[in-house]
Amino acid sequence: MTTASIDQRPNAAVHGRSCELVLGVDTHKDLHVAAVVTALGALRATRSFPATRAGYRDLLAWASSFGVVDRAGVEGTGSYGALLCRYVMAQNVRVIEVDRPDRATRRRGGKTDTIDAEVAARAVLAGRARTHPKYSEGAVEELRVAKTVKDSAVGARTQAINQLKAILVCADPQLRERLEPLRNPALFATCAQLNPKHGVVHQALQLRAARIHHLSEQITALKKQITLTISALNSDLLKVFGVGPDSAAALLIAAGENHNRLTSEASFAGLCGASPVEHSSGKSRHRRFNRGGNRQANAAKREIIRCLKRYVAREIYQHIRVAPLPRPAPGTD
Repeated sequence: MTTASIDQRPNAAVHGRSCELVLGVDTHKDLHVAAVVTALGALRATRSFPATRAGYRDLLAWASSFGVVDRAGVEGTGSYGALLCRYVMAQNVRVIEVDRPDRATRRRGGKTDTIDAEVAARAVLAGRARTHPKYSEGAVEELRVAKTVKDSAVGARTQAINQLKAILVCADPQLRERLEPLRNPALFATCAQLNPKHGVVHQALQLRAARIHHLSEQITALKKQITLTISALNSDLLKVFGVGPDSAAALLIAAGENHNRLTSEASFAGLCGASPVEHSSGKSRHRRFNRGGNRQANAAKREIIRCLKRYVAREIYQHIRVAPLPRPAPGTD
């Protein structure tokens, strides 16, 4: 436990332990900063704790020494604050997910970890933060990890393919003319058979081809694993038109395993950034694109919309085709 920046610990004999408190935590990789605020909005104390199991235990014990901790507002419940969130919830303290303060608020109040922790507690106290954190264990978490690794492998394979083709552009004309006409599968298979002893270019092409093959095997295995996991979690989702394993995975990860925290269809739309945002002024009334929410889930919906637009185009084409417009007579304007 590190030294407190503010620590006005009450005398338990005088104040008792019945005072309900709100805990706010600004989370980081190695250190968490906590702030304790009373139900009336008074800041009681702030302190930093290491992001370890012992640190989580000390943090909650320290906060509880001021009274009864009723709620905890935690930043980053899906990343740096995930383990702290699990621990606090296991101690029967209600955890509420808190977004980082917007830029206007930070400009007015400044920016320190202590301020952020206090702002997190006050956001819970004022009711601005009401979202329950996602359950970060179970099959959905396994799905998130598998998709993260698969997406990374896809990016690395794309990079390796681009590098192979860039090397081939500057290769010996005889080698280039033999390899360039080949389609990707045949090109990679041929490059994998090149003899590294024939020069640096042959070695580079052979190594890139071997990397592409290795990454392709990883991607295939991970895709199979992701599809099986989705089928076990929600097989009906894959039956929706335009929803494949990647889109289904992104949407399930965004919703979380405890998706009952989403109280309505509107809350899920907001989570995905698919709900329009009011952007009106004076007599002008319109809505703009929502740039918030889970961007991977939003991207999955964009793929679905592209499929739906293609379906609409097909339907409209049929109506246009059966009723062609009359052509003007030759020689007329």
